[in-house]
Amino acid sequence: MKPGQYILLSCTILLLAATTYWLYIFRPFRNISEQHIVLQPLGNFPDKEAAWLLENIRITHPNSSLRTAIPFPPSAYYPTRQRYRADTILRYLRQAISGDTVIIGLSQKDISTSKNGKKDWGVMGLGYMPGKACVVSTFRLAKSNKREQFHKVVLHEFGHTQGLPHCLEKTCFMRDAEGGNPLDEETGFCNQCSSRLHHKCITSP
Repeated sequence: MKPGQYILLSCTILLLAATTYWLYIFRPFRNISEQHIVLQPLGNFPDKEAAWLLENIRITHPNSSLRTAIPFPPSAYYPTRQRYRADTILRYLRQAISGDTVIIGLSQKDISTSKNGKKDWGVMGLGYMPGKACVVSTFRLAKSNKREQFHKVVLHEFGHTQGLPHCLEKTCFMRDAEGGNPLDEETGFCNQCSSRLHHKCITSP
């Protein structure tokens, strides 16, 4: 085999392997693949990362789109901790869609919400459960495999919009982070969460 042919074959094998992986990860969502998913970058979220996410989501959700970046809503800024309130962002994003659409806000900045009796609790993401909007942030993710971790957070929050609660299975995407970053331990949706996705029912918040 000539060197050029070997390189082409290697690239083809890698592409097939990557496609198979994302099809496996997204398999519980196949029954809702016609739902429109909108990716909405916030602030200075990198175009390259948003485009990468869109490409992978479209493997099983062709009806997905990427919007031009918009500023964070001024009312979401929490100056005491110099970060943005995720709940305020959700209300803002929810107003920008209609119909059978879920909008996913993409942020590089730290985001927070009220949780566990604390007024301002930093989170990797937040989503209506169920509902039409969620927001995810790269701020708290590992630098070594940020893309992979970010994709898992997107799946987690999107799962909330489909009605999935937190799961006790430590390897499930719906595991509660509980203030940490256990994403590398997560391998997919557990059988129970996968089954619930197949029978999901969305209602607006």
